[in-house]
Amino acid sequence: MNRPYYPGFFFSLIVFLCLNVFQDISVFSQTDSLTRYLTLAAQNNPGVQRSFLEYKAALQKVPQVGSLPDPEVNLGVFVQPMELINGNQIADIRLMQMFPWFGTLKAAKDEMSLMAKAKFELFQDAKLQVFYDVKRNWYDLQRVSENIQFSEKSLSLLQTIERLALVRFQAGPTAMQGKSMRSPAGVTGLADLYRIQIETGDLENNIALLKTMQKTMEAKFNAFLNRPSETRIYLPDKLLPDSIGLAIPALTDSMLSLNPMLGMLAYEQQSLEARKKMVTQMGLPTFGFGLNYSVISKNSTSTSPMNGRDMIMPMATLTLPVYRWKYNAMKTETELLKSASRQNYLSTANALHTEYYEAVQLFRDGQRRIKLYNGQSKLTQKTLDIMLTSFSTGETGLTDILRIRQQLLDYEFKQIEALADYNTAIAWLQRLMASWPVQ
Repeated sequence: MNRPYYPGFFFSLIVFLCLNVFQDISVFSQTDSLTRYLTLAAQNNPGVQRSFLEYKAALQKVPQVGSLPDPEVNLGVFVQPMELINGNQIADIRLMQMFPWFGTLKAAKDEMSLMAKAKFELFQDAKLQVFYDVKRNWYDLQRVSENIQFSEKSLSLLQTIERLALVRFQAGPTAMQGKSMRSPAGVTGLADLYRIQIETGDLENNIALLKTMQKTMEAKFNAFLNRPSETRIYLPDKLLPDSIGLAIPALTDSMLSLNPMLGMLAYEQQSLEARKKMVTQMGLPTFGFGLNYSVISKNSTSTSPMNGRDMIMPMATLTLPVYRWKYNAMKTETELLKSASRQNYLSTANALHTEYYEAVQLFRDGQRRIKLYNGQSKLTQKTLDIMLTSFSTGETGLTDILRIRQQLLDYEFKQIEALADYNTAIAWLQRLMASWPVQ
């Protein structure tokens, strides 16, 4: 007998599978979130937005300085018309437009355009700094999160040790043919249980401290993204080593050619050179052209054919910059600012080189510590496994077990700290060489 065909069943199955796939995609997008958080920081961070708005405001200065002065209109009205041969003058209207020396406006526009480019480099630097801050805090969050996991695993191990110690304590009097709990074996077993409880209390307190620290760090992280402090942050289960993408010796050239702070100072020097040209041309004459229009009414006693005809008079004016000290002072000021900017460039380049070597030191130190503590953790774990077996048979004392357990926890802490330092060093180097994680 053939089974009936239900098209609705297959449609429901397809919908169910699609929903599960979409759910898996949603979960993946939440957990794989560092790039997403960097994008949110670039879009929402107030410091980055402020720098971008300052850059846009600087662009608005270019048309301001590149425009001619406003024309001047003068209007004069006679209270009593002035009697002339060809009529009576009622009013005077004068229009005048001043022009700076040739090339002055272009030099002013060049100065403001270069200053706007300098502002854009500052915006780029602010974005790089936010990316670095987000990455550094992300790695710190991951470090604390894994420290909590290590501590909880160690707490579970303590509970296992406590159960083994309890078994030894309960089996002790029986093995000793009914000796009292005040016998040395009974006292030692009870003291072991107390020591384990002390270690458990200390570890639980440490876990609570780490969770409080985690809340504070989450609030700080969310502040970089300009969102509420309680917003959930998704972290991967395990922190993995990052990749720098370039050989270490090649970073210095990239750093000097791409770092936005040096780019900003380079544009600043170019803008001061444009200002020097503008100041020089400001010391040259300015000239103006205009018209004078005289309103004349007819004179009843005049027989001139010009009687009552308005007069138009072209005009020209020239300013003579004879007081040279202010122009000389402006030139000297520009030269001093150029020298100061040059020294600032050298100082910034030296500081970047120093940061580079500090970041490389942290990078190589992190590499070395990751390798060291990874090996130490594995050896300590093997030692602990062996000692737990010996402890269950009474061949190893509790003191050695607790010491190895604490040593393992310390190595796990140091291993994740070394990995966080290693990734932070990579983020630092990427910040110095202006490597953009997102566009």
